[in-house]
Amino acid sequence: MPLQRLSDVASDTSADPTRETTMPPDGDSALFQLERVGMEFGPHRVLRDITLTIRPGQTLAVIGESGCGKTVFLKLLIGLLRPSHGRVAFDGRVLVDLDDRELTRQRLRFGFLFQGAALFDSLSVFDNVALGLREQRRFTEAEIHDRVRQRLLEVGLPWSVASKKPAELSGGMKKRVGLARALAVDPEVMLYDEPTTGLDPIMSDVINELILQTRRRRPVTSVVVTHDMKTVFKVAERVVMLYPLSRLGPDEPQILYDGDPARLRDCDDVRVRQFVEGEARDRLTEMRLNNTP
Repeated sequence: MPLQRLSDVASDTSADPTRETTMPPDGDSALFQLERVGMEFGPHRVLRDITLTIRPGQTLAVIGESGCGKTVFLKLLIGLLRPSHGRVAFDGRVLVDLDDRELTRQRLRFGFLFQGAALFDSLSVFDNVALGLREQRRFTEAEIHDRVRQRLLEVGLPWSVASKKPAELSGGMKKRVGLARALAVDPEVMLYDEPTTGLDPIMSDVINELILQTRRRRPVTSVVVTHDMKTVFKVAERVVMLYPLSRLGPDEPQILYDGDPARLRDCDDVRVRQFVEGEARDRLTEMRLNNTP
């Protein structure tokens, strides 16, 4: 089956209603609901029995060691992966029960800042930011020009960068162009995959401020996957910490913490406190024991 243009999906209103499955919201409102979600790649299990709700307008940070399934979690939220077990619902609709056309339509409501910015090297900065707007075919070139200019200014980039190629930009500038591209279509949901990785402390804080600015300027639900605790304490309203399944017993929950960032350092679970403080002593002891003949 040939790939569809986003514009074709956005303009079509004839989705088959028999394909739609709804999932009742938990409490007053729920934008995302995960019910006992598991994810496996062959024999390798990444996520197990994840159940949680994300409310509209919330800024959630997902933290945890490398390999605990944070990026897989993001991809499940947007339907790029289908869970091996359980259900993921967005705005009351179970993603795996949507056909390709409707799933693509729902993805138009998302903005995604990729870990490496994921800019198209052959396109100028202007064309990278304009890409989603052009695919939707809802804007004239004059409107696209004005919107691209506005988004670049919002992320602190001068208009002079619009003609440059990604290879001419620093890492921080690429991240900001990626954010401008994600924001160009006015998404309802922003997903951030390690937004400050590879950046110096000052530029990392610039990105954190831009995440806060985005939340102030428009109603948006944000999910931020990060190792950077400065990002967590600055931007998050709620924190979920995942733990690698390889380090858990069969009956231990994979979510070690779900709550207020201010209470992370006082968590009863020593594994949470060690992650927050960057304390490697127990891990070094474990590594030595594992390497002992």
